[in-house]
Amino acid sequence: MKSLFAFLMILLPLISVGQGDFETVIENPITSVKDQYKSGTCWNFATIGFVESEILRKTGKTYDLCEMFVANKNYMERAVYIVRMHGHAQFCQGGEAADVFEIIKRHGICPEDAMPAPGSLVGDSLCNFDEFASVFKPKLQHFARGGNENYDVDNPVYNYVRTINGWQDSIQNILDKYIGKCPTSFEYEGKTYTPNTFAASLGLDWDNYMCITSFTHHPFYENFVIEAVHKWRSLPSYNLPLDKMMKILDTALENGFCVAWGGDVTGNFSYYGIAKLPGSPKVTQELRQKQWDNWTFTYDHVMLIYGIAKDASGKKYYMVKNSWGRNCGNNGIWYMSEDFMRLNTTYIYLCKDAINKKDLRK
Repeated sequence: MKSLFAFLMILLPLISVGQGDFETVIENPITSVKDQYKSGTCWNFATIGFVESEILRKTGKTYDLCEMFVANKNYMERAVYIVRMHGHAQFCQGGEAADVFEIIKRHGICPEDAMPAPGSLVGDSLCNFDEFASVFKPKLQHFARGGNENYDVDNPVYNYVRTINGWQDSIQNILDKYIGKCPTSFEYEGKTYTPNTFAASLGLDWDNYMCITSFTHHPFYENFVIEAVHKWRSLPSYNLPLDKMMKILDTALENGFCVAWGGDVTGNFSYYGIAKLPGSPKVTQELRQKQWDNWTFTYDHVMLIYGIAKDASGKKYYMVKNSWGRNCGNNGIWYMSEDFMRLNTTYIYLCKDAINKKDLRK
């Protein structure tokens, strides 16, 4: 998903939108802006930021959790899935908010300093997956087509032994080399943890979160799997009319909750901190569906929504933390207009406690 395009834009003068152009209406606590740099891990950085904001809300404690722990575990699980599909599934660096929660539930999490700094393994200061991707994908494709590195000298008819066992070590070694080896135990604030005991200590119920969407090609008030390339786990989202989805988003923010957002940032999403539609379009359910069906609107980025603001004319905007570093946007923060949000939202991911259960029913 969206790698840091600003890497190419450092040759251009950076223009930011000052906070003085907007009046803050709601601002919920978040942790610092991070930089995914040259990696397609927006889903990871945004959702870890969401988890950190949830811990802030629940406990008042500030954590810096490790995105690369999640990336290592998630890419391994995706590799297993692709091999079990005999290569009839693709690998890409993208993912979704739910991936992070699935990994934490199964494998736990660790603090940032329990693993190597993101770019240190390839001699970079920030997360750089260029070399990793060029090595990982062809090796995975080889295994997914039935190959194995152990040559069968007793059966020279075949160049490779086809087996489901053994290839994982080769894939895991690549992940550990370029992303970092996940610790089995570590020290944090004078205590020894495993990733699972550390996750348990953070004070969140990892099953108390859900994904909400709004499309008409499936029935409302039912779960369905959004048909998007990066949502490889096929986890369900709850389908609601657009106005109800937006109401749930607003209610969550008003009640002190942050929300993970997945959607489209092509077109009118400025790298200088503004996301708005040209003119004053009326964004209807029908327009959303039309643009989804003709691929004008896709799923290509994940960010964190943490507040509401209004511009000088009183127009409503959402305050969004991005993962492209502080040199983009307004020190890493974007202002996304309400009409942009209505049109370009693929899903919102949030705590169930933020939702009025009446809004989930007809």
